[in-house]
Amino acid sequence: MATFDDFMKLDIRVGEIVKAEVFEKAKKPAYKLWVDFGEEIGIKGSSAQITECYKIDDLIGKQVLGVVNFPPRQVADFMSEVLILGVYAEQGVVLIQPDQSVSKGSRLG
Repeated sequence: MATFDDFMKLDIRVGEIVKAEVFEKAKKPAYKLWVDFGEEIGIKGSSAQITECYKIDDLIGKQVLGVVNFPPRQVADFMSEVLILGVYAEQGVVLIQPDQSVSKGSRLG
């Protein structure tokens, strides 16, 4: 069982999607996302299997939550540097977002 201390090891921050494109080489349908987590962390790339619920044009400017302290992971020819958080729903993966606009880099705590 995970403890509260385990949870606190995760650095979960708010970022804003600044660029998105179809990830042609992914095994499952996905997008390449570039997410701005503010001055301290900067822009990081992430592979996200969210194509069933989101169109690329709808993603730009959207705030999301991401784990920024996992090690980078190679996905095909792309380095995924952060894990964007979502919920597996009947219609596909739904992104976790703040319900109000907050500063980029704000930490979940």
